[in-house]
Amino acid sequence: MVKLQQPKFAYYRGAVRPWEGAVIHAGDEGTYRGINVFEGLKGYWQPDGRMGILAVPRHYERLRRSARLLHIPFEMTLDQFDDAVHALVESLCVPEQEIWVRATLYLTRGLWGQDQQSDLIMTAFLMGMEAPKPVRIGVTAWRRATDLMLPARIKTSTNYQAARLARIEGSPRGFADMIMLNHQDRVAESGVACVLVVRDGKVFTPPPTEGALESITVDILETLARDMGIPFERRPVDRTELYVADEIALAGTITELTTVLSVEDNPTSQKTDLLGQLGRRYRAAARGTEPHPAIDLSCRRYGKTAAAVPG
Repeated sequence: MVKLQQPKFAYYRGAVRPWEGAVIHAGDEGTYRGINVFEGLKGYWQPDGRMGILAVPRHYERLRRSARLLHIPFEMTLDQFDDAVHALVESLCVPEQEIWVRATLYLTRGLWGQDQQSDLIMTAFLMGMEAPKPVRIGVTAWRRATDLMLPARIKTSTNYQAARLARIEGSPRGFADMIMLNHQDRVAESGVACVLVVRDGKVFTPPPTEGALESITVDILETLARDMGIPFERRPVDRTELYVADEIALAGTITELTTVLSVEDNPTSQKTDLLGQLGRRYRAAARGTEPHPAIDLSCRRYGKTAAAVPG
């Protein structure tokens, strides 16, 4: 069983404060109706001792877009958001461990769009620095909602309800994640990440019109692949292609590029190592050992641990 971390601090009500106070009321819209949008950001230690948070402007803009589509007010500027992320990370980071930040914007007040208020609550959790271990996955009968039901491009917790059911379904079979299909019975994405497939020396991934998240990580990987001379295409992917693929990987901020060993106990052929090369290049750029323009890092050198504001 996974043991959940309980950090000392979280960010809420505009400052880093004690973890215990990071709550919203049962009557708030964020809990009562489950209205929120969120982003996951990852921090990597750089060779010069600074902490680099990956793709802060892009995560900020996607959070703003999700908030706009769900009519959640969000007035924080990019600089304020960047400062808030670094303040929380500085209060919790430790040497030789990376860190993942979940920034969730909750609707706290306002009925049916009237007199609305929101609060950005950020939590952060330490992670090891090793590359993700390969996984076995399955395919679930739970479907990705259509754009007219619950758009995948809105990164909201309600979009992950079917994914939760899918992962619960797959866990007894030893599957780390489950592929979700769309209403055309083609691949959308996994429960927590986008899907990359290799066939005949080319990398394919479903586009957002297939029900995949508009992924920042996939955008980065596409740029890296082209610079490495690896053909990369966004196109629909049939379910049976998962069973005949040379390579498959899951792509996302927290998963980075996680190799898939098998789908429904059908092993990938592993005839090529394109995704392996791509994953190693991604991590080298994120850690600053082999920088690349596609990997934009907000880097800061921290002093002593930031003091939290009393709750």
